[in-house]
Amino acid sequence: MSQDAPGVAEDVLAADEPAWSEEEDDRTAETLRWLREKRKGHRRQKGRDIAVYVYTAVLLGAGYGGGYLVYFLRQIRLGADYSAVAAHVQGALPALFTLLTAGLALLAARDALWRGPVVVPAPSVGWLLAQPVRRATVLRPWFWLSAGVSAATALAAGAAAAVVLRVLGLASLGGALLALLPAALCLPLLAAAVGMAVEHRTGLALLVRRFSPLAVVVLMLLAGQTGAAAYGHRSAMLEAVELWSGPWGWAAQPVVAATGGHAPAWPAAVALLVLLTAAGLVRGHRDATLVPTAQLRQRAATAQTVSSVMYSAELRAAKLALIDAAASGPGAGRVRRVRLPRPRSKYLVVIWRDLLSLLRSPARPGKALMWSGVAAGVAALGLQFDGAARTVGLVAALLLGYAAVGALAEPARLETDDVRRAAWSPFRFRTLMLQHAVVPAVLGALLALLAAVPFAVAGAPWALVLMPVCAVPFAAAAVFSASRGPARTDMLISGVSSPLGDPGVFRFLAWYARGPLVSVGGLGLALHLVLRRALHGGAVAGVAGVAAVLTAGLLFFAARSADRLVRPGS
Repeated sequence: MSQDAPGVAEDVLAADEPAWSEEEDDRTAETLRWLREKRKGHRRQKGRDIAVYVYTAVLLGAGYGGGYLVYFLRQIRLGADYSAVAAHVQGALPALFTLLTAGLALLAARDALWRGPVVVPAPSVGWLLAQPVRRATVLRPWFWLSAGVSAATALAAGAAAAVVLRVLGLASLGGALLALLPAALCLPLLAAAVGMAVEHRTGLALLVRRFSPLAVVVLMLLAGQTGAAAYGHRSAMLEAVELWSGPWGWAAQPVVAATGGHAPAWPAAVALLVLLTAAGLVRGHRDATLVPTAQLRQRAATAQTVSSVMYSAELRAAKLALIDAAASGPGAGRVRRVRLPRPRSKYLVVIWRDLLSLLRSPARPGKALMWSGVAAGVAALGLQFDGAARTVGLVAALLLGYAAVGALAEPARLETDDVRRAAWSPFRFRTLMLQHAVVPAVLGALLALLAAVPFAVAGAPWALVLMPVCAVPFAAAAVFSASRGPARTDMLISGVSSPLGDPGVFRFLAWYARGPLVSVGGLGLALHLVLRRALHGGAVAGVAGVAAVLTAGLLFFAARSADRLVRPGS
């Protein structure tokens, strides 16, 4: 017998052995019946847990929001005049509606990169799909559950929006509900269909990854247009393009028409929206069964990790889980081979590594540039007001500036994710962490200087000093936050009773956000006092002094926190 005989015999046996088919050996009903019997206790416990969550949410909403609701209803009963607000809302409505719905579409597409509408629990993926059951019976209910939950949430939001339009006097309650119904019903279902397409199609997922930065830029432009339109600077051509550019604009047309805007062909837009939603649901219904089991298993593990760490308030761990999921997705695995000359001094090694990390991850400098531009825009808008409105605009601009500098401090966070990685360093860990503040401070100051140029051209040359100065304490705050260590969930319960409940939640939030709270609060107070008076050299020097004190204090506590990471008993 030849050497190929055993292999041929195995092939013959494999060919003679009948493959599983749904027609001949379908155990779907039997398997699901057995599973329901075994899960009775678990389902009852899960139902009780959901009831507790709903009760807690209702209790918190009534406790913290009940007073505002009573005040709001009293103002309505007394006939409060909201005509000024109504004029701003009516002017901004086309761009605002497009901004919100396009932003939700981007979120749905990005969510599908790691989770998507079909997320089967890990036990079901590991056991149920390995049985002789029909995949459609297992997977399609999850798609329709996601679509239904999204639609129910959108309908509730649509009802709240209809009440707002009625209070502002822009439309009757019935008219507002009917106008918002197509958007509240079709857009979430269409978002589920888009998520299903991204989850199933690798090429589409790759396009979402590549063009997400461009989509964010478009959303920023829409936000700017919304702010300008709210104060009377409208563009009829841009609004017409937005209203017909896609389902986000089609859904806005009946609302615009109901509030007195110009949308004469809104019935055709609604018809297009309904047809596109129906086609998307049919396609999503088919695609729900085509997601590979390996991909479902990976997504289930990622979703389980994210949900578990969110319960422990470890937001960084959740982000790392999403980064790991993105690293194994389509378009991942390609590292940009950017090189920089190696420094001769060991004191420049950390700076060299941080610069190299940012160059090989251009999304981080891109985020910093984006947030810097948004911060400058919010600051310019806030300076147009007086009093409390100017203070709110100033604080918002400072928070956005912290986000810009924080995007450049990712190497410091990577260093504290696992302190064993610092074994390469010739420095103590506290010194290493302090050196990680150099690159964010310098690059953040350069971005702030670039953002200050329009203010200087407009007649505010002090912005060329004030804005870059703010970047330095922001870098120190980012390093301090990176050295914070594990979440102190023990702070959530303080044992102190108050009319608002246990204040431990606020204590935990204050601990968690100490870095931005101290830096933004200190700089905001200094800038508020300076802007109340005429700007001069002494005032600018005072702000610079406050920034220096904040930087020194934050770096000191960052060094102490870094010591605790490597020596917990210190």
